[in-house]
Amino acid sequence: MNAAKRRAIFARLRAANPAPRTELNYQSPFELLVAVMLSAQATDKSVNKATTSLFRAANTPAAILALGVDGLSPYIKSIGLYNSKAKNIIATCRLLLERQAGAVPSSREELEQLPGVGRKTANVILNTAFGQATIAVDTHIFRVANRTGLAPGKTVRAVEEKLLKFVPAEFLRDAHHWLILHGRYVCKARNPACPACHIADLCEYRHKSHARI
Repeated sequence: MNAAKRRAIFARLRAANPAPRTELNYQSPFELLVAVMLSAQATDKSVNKATTSLFRAANTPAAILALGVDGLSPYIKSIGLYNSKAKNIIATCRLLLERQAGAVPSSREELEQLPGVGRKTANVILNTAFGQATIAVDTHIFRVANRTGLAPGKTVRAVEEKLLKFVPAEFLRDAHHWLILHGRYVCKARNPACPACHIADLCEYRHKSHARI
């Protein structure tokens, strides 16, 4: 895919959604961190349902640490892998208080030192909470990047690096959300909605179904 196509794709995505944002509910970088940690192998809807009650009861590192694993678990037991997630969140709260005075760090290195926080979670926090031009490649972005020809790669890291290289600078900050939402609602895994796609004529997917081209 050439640079002109890439620019046109993001121009259309921006025109359709000028101010994209995460579908996770949060009011602070810490709440976002907890929500993203819970979102692994879970839907945003299920996470929002759990955090609505949790954040009403405790929404700071100190408050959640005070709950302990046993106190936190009932709030998130509807979410998959909640036991391990509860342990990681409690351990993360402890480290934030010990090392960061309770604040969520804005550097990748410090974020990835937190239990349960890998590169993808760190990228989400850097982009969504701190406005950095990073892209967290989840299954949706991986699929869209490969299927459309936007940034094909065999690994998540390869796709991330290609996107960072090829996405025009003016679109880079919001590219993460545009691609996730496009993959979630249009370029779906099993039945991509090609006829309703804003970028169907620019996409290089060979198996479009009745696309407007």
